[in-house]
Amino acid sequence: MRLGGGNPLFLIAGPCVIESETHALVMAQKIAKVASDAGVPYIFKASYDKANRSSVKAFRGPGLKEGLRILGKIKSELKLPILTDIHDASQAGPAAEVCDVLQIPAFLARQTDLLIAAGKTGRIINIKKGQFLSPWDMGNVAEKVASTGNTKIILTERGASFGYQNLVVDMRSFPIMQRTGYPVVFDVTHSVQLPGGQGHSSGGQPQFIEPLAWLLAWTAFSWRPTTIPPKLFPTAPMPCHCRNSLACSRN
Repeated sequence: MRLGGGNPLFLIAGPCVIESETHALVMAQKIAKVASDAGVPYIFKASYDKANRSSVKAFRGPGLKEGLRILGKIKSELKLPILTDIHDASQAGPAAEVCDVLQIPAFLARQTDLLIAAGKTGRIINIKKGQFLSPWDMGNVAEKVASTGNTKIILTERGASFGYQNLVVDMRSFPIMQRTGYPVVFDVTHSVQLPGGQGHSSGGQPQFIEPLAWLLAWTAFSWRPTTIPPKLFPTAPMPCHCRNSLACSRN
């Protein structure tokens, strides 16, 4: 799979966190079929641990060892490339043995040791732009990974903090980040997140997912017809009975 430039739109999608082996496998199967029917290359995304939940009581996932076992099974059985988050430099090596893309969470986008450890694995590194960062700050962030000799980098827009418990998407960020020369992804579902909006968990505004996705696609055609930023969709079944704190905002 080739990403960015004149290559086709691709989709990153899956449950925000692994809830169970069966759930993750079913989600991967169903999304893979939708993507295949649409002729869109697909990367399965799920986290083995969400270390930045709003509350200590929130479900975090099965953990590194069990989570990577499940992701490895999905990769083997469905022949899908796999993306997962890492939260600590020590997780980079084990995750890279299974996953094709290592993702740096937005809250950790400036953690130098984490970025360098990820870069040294040689895997594709997807860096989510911190909600507190400007798009031009991402050049310095990407440089930390590139300093390892690994330039297989993706930058992801996921909204910017706009007051308390609210995010907005500045469409100018896409052409600005593209100037780094790296592919740019739009995490449209996290961009409608209301961080901590439900007290002990985050909420969201799912009614804005589709218009934002369409707007980004239209904007991409306007500024560079051959470069359409791909979409990242953390995904939940409908109706929602999920342990993921954000799932019910993403139906």
